[in-house]
Amino acid sequence: MVVFPYTVAFLLLSSLQTVKIANSQSFIGINYGQVADNLPPPPSTAKLLQSTSIQKVRLYGSDPAIIKALANTGIGIVIGTANGDIPGLASDPNFAKSWINTNVLPFYPASNIILITVGNEVMTSNDQNLVNRLLPAMQNVQNALNDASLGGKIKVSTVHSMGVLKQSEPPSSGSFDPSYGDLMKGLLEFNSANGSPFAINPYPYYAYRSDTRPETLAFCLFQPNAGRTDGNTKIKYMNMFDAQVDAVFSALNSMGFKNVEIVVAETGWPFKGDDNDVGPSIENAKAYNGNLIAHLRSMVGTPLMPGKSVDTYLFALYDEDLKPGPGSERSFGLFKTDLTMVYDVGLSTSSQIKSLAAASQPLIAATTNTINNNNSMSMNTSTCNCMCNCTSTINISSGSNKVYLIIIFNLDFLYGFMGLSLICLFFYDLQT
Repeated sequence: MVVFPYTVAFLLLSSLQTVKIANSQSFIGINYGQVADNLPPPPSTAKLLQSTSIQKVRLYGSDPAIIKALANTGIGIVIGTANGDIPGLASDPNFAKSWINTNVLPFYPASNIILITVGNEVMTSNDQNLVNRLLPAMQNVQNALNDASLGGKIKVSTVHSMGVLKQSEPPSSGSFDPSYGDLMKGLLEFNSANGSPFAINPYPYYAYRSDTRPETLAFCLFQPNAGRTDGNTKIKYMNMFDAQVDAVFSALNSMGFKNVEIVVAETGWPFKGDDNDVGPSIENAKAYNGNLIAHLRSMVGTPLMPGKSVDTYLFALYDEDLKPGPGSERSFGLFKTDLTMVYDVGLSTSSQIKSLAAASQPLIAATTNTINNNNSMSMNTSTCNCMCNCTSTINISSGSNKVYLIIIFNLDFLYGFMGLSLICLFFYDLQT
């Protein structure tokens, strides 16, 4: 009678499934700002992105060179209109059509444009002219997309700062600033009617700057802490990111729009700053971004939105050396302009695979010890690099009986690397 070591097979398949999950993370995006004079060429950036698990990129404008460089990569692209374009977009439907004709039609669908953001943090800009024209501008851009038969394929929204909330603590009491009144309601009705997301910029970093206690830092960095209990729901929050996102959910719910999807358009942590800056450091930035990515990959969600991860765009791909303000504003980049990592948070596909492979070896070794002394286990793996096909054969012997587990996986990292194929074949060689 053959006794198949199921535990070995389960661990092997689980590790391969983890590899698959690591390469299907549509919820991880990144911001690609361009307020700099030292950025690498767009084709180099496209290749860099393809070597990571990042599947979406947010641009603050609509640079044709970048959009073209991302063609046929499968990477989702968010493009944006400038705040200064809002009056023209709002008052002239033909201007909106021209904008779509110039910035979308020449590139789509080869370049996977998924969202157009009309302006950035307009509602908290204190420019009432822009605030009043924001919704008409969005409507005209949507109409231009509809006329081009792209309505529903490319969404239209705008991006908000957390300043649109009047209250965010506790998360269950999250509410919008009533001064926005009908303007916010109109924007949410637009989001709901067109299936577009409510995009928000939560930054636990700035929350920490206003409360620099050690326990607040741990809460913001997803590190061990006592947690904070919402007195209304009795839910204990273990990190600031979940608390901020749930506050936005509560605000949407309070206005009857809980079904509008939330997208985190920006979040990040600077790795350095001026001498008087509180919080920036390599250690803190790596902790925040690395733990946030791990949290998103867990798919646990937030207490009020469990079981899924909100689309989250990290800030930022590169430092922007021409940005004004304190030094921290120029130090959010995850990658240097020479395409190397500032610090490793597990976004590189090769580092993920190495980590997973290393983690699987002790598990397999430990399981092998459960097989009796008459059994043997060997692994023959063809040599290859992580850009091509890999085949592994595991020969598990139990007395005179053998089981072969052949694992074939294809990691197309350079050429649309998200296409991961897994084939597991079991062969029983029963000898009498």
